[in-house]
Amino acid sequence: MSGSRAPHMTSGAYAPPVPVRELAVPSTDGARLHVEVHGPKDAPPVVLSHGWTCSTAFWAAQIRDLAADHRVIVYDQRGHGRSPASPVCTTRALANDLEAVLAATLVDGEQALVVGHSMGGMTVMAAAGRPRFRAHAAAVLLASTGSSRLVAETRVLPLREGPARTWLSGRVLRSRAPLGPVTPLAKRTLKYGTMGARSTPEMVEACARIVHGCPTGVRHAWSQVLATLDLDHGVRKLDMPTAVLHGTADRLLPPVHAHAVVAELPRCAGLTELPGAGHMTPVEEPEKVTGRIRELVTTYVTGAGEPAPEPIKEGA
Repeated sequence: MSGSRAPHMTSGAYAPPVPVRELAVPSTDGARLHVEVHGPKDAPPVVLSHGWTCSTAFWAAQIRDLAADHRVIVYDQRGHGRSPASPVCTTRALANDLEAVLAATLVDGEQALVVGHSMGGMTVMAAAGRPRFRAHAAAVLLASTGSSRLVAETRVLPLREGPARTWLSGRVLRSRAPLGPVTPLAKRTLKYGTMGARSTPEMVEACARIVHGCPTGVRHAWSQVLATLDLDHGVRKLDMPTAVLHGTADRLLPPVHAHAVVAELPRCAGLTELPGAGHMTPVEEPEKVTGRIRELVTTYVTGAGEPAPEPIKEGA
């Protein structure tokens, strides 16, 4: 759809479903967060936290499937989607926001599977030592994320590893240039940098609409945070069962991050590697990501399953 600036798909598998309930949740500093609840009120809860430049629409495929028999809670990170921009952009703010969402949507003693993709996974790492997070997180799924050295390890630019690549990568990721309309060139660029070669045009369109809908100032502000990120200590505090999922063709956050996180987790619940998938795993491999969520809910939230094997690898 050349020239389109629609924030998300309006039909098909990647069109966001209508929520059962919408909330405007205040964080500790007064920032307002757009929160949606999907699915039956008494079903096992799943909390989905999206990544940099994305929104609740990123989880459309997961919401559509899981809401049949799960209570799915999604929210827009501050400045993203329908959550207004805030002058405060820090990992502490991300943790505060996640705790505010948990407090507003779960009752005392209720536990959920908490899923974080990319910056959403970093949100979970930042909240790892927080009492409210620990009280509500029965288990965690970290998808396509990392805890440190994000700029040094990224392979978006086809250059040899070293100081020059790191410097140039930082300049690209922290760019203030507006992304503009969703043109064919914009979609090809996004696919190269963030998605696997097998991604369909519909998948690329869905991601491009979401990413291009993120305000330039918000994208830049959070890129500054990600450029100096160091949450290795947060990984070591995730002592609830924590599974990791990553695409083998992720250029933005290469698989080295997944293996580093697995090595530091106190209770790793398995590593799922998705061959050929890039960074946008919930969109690129919706059935496999949703299936892994279902497995973890069954095992750790409802308690009806066997312990997850360690590690887990998906076949081609």
